[in-house]
Amino acid sequence: MKALLPLILLGFSIISLTQPNISGAWQAGTEENNMVMIVADKFYSVAVYNLKDKSYTGTYGGTFRIEKGEFVFINEFNTLNKDDIGVEGRSAFQLKGNSLKLATHDFKKLDDGKPGALAGAWLITGRVTNNGMQTMTPGARKTMKILSGTRFQWIAYNSETKEFFGTGGGTYTTENGKYTETIEVFSRDNNRVGAKLEFDFSFVEGNWRHSGKSSTGQPIDEIWTQRQKLGI
Repeated sequence: MKALLPLILLGFSIISLTQPNISGAWQAGTEENNMVMIVADKFYSVAVYNLKDKSYTGTYGGTFRIEKGEFVFINEFNTLNKDDIGVEGRSAFQLKGNSLKLATHDFKKLDDGKPGALAGAWLITGRVTNNGMQTMTPGARKTMKILSGTRFQWIAYNSETKEFFGTGGGTYTTENGKYTETIEVFSRDNNRVGAKLEFDFSFVEGNWRHSGKSSTGQPIDEIWTQRQKLGI
């Protein structure tokens, strides 16, 4: 009888060879109740919105792990149910090819995190003002951008007070030093849906330098840092 895991080989312990990898973007629901989930590193977010009338419904997300066939999560924000913020929850989980069943939702894969020059979960850590670059240390109040290979969502929230300040998302490309967003959902103003925004992007000491004009036409120049690098 062949030995099962864990397997000890040359002094190294191989804990699991079949841990499910759900990194990337996933879509479920209907045109009127569209759901896009982005998974990057140990973080996830879900945006719910109506593709027909461009209206925003809600968003939730936070940290997660996969354990014994379950999706175990702690939401840092949830506009649909504030009571579950900070509380560990568990959902039935099944991955088969490009299909993911999570709780009662059947997701189809949009991408697997590629090409994804910016794939990951990022927190804003700096902003250029008239006084130069102003650094900031994220705490309970966070502005996060989570990106797959082709999809993005930004979320501004406070996980302690359960306040929510806004979100937006859609598709993106990174070509020739340009980061271009096409907005598909925007909680603050659905008139912005369909707009394309082009920014300069580069990497400075492993951080993402992001500059251009916001959806309201205001100039922005920001630094974003990977959450895993910050250990938050």
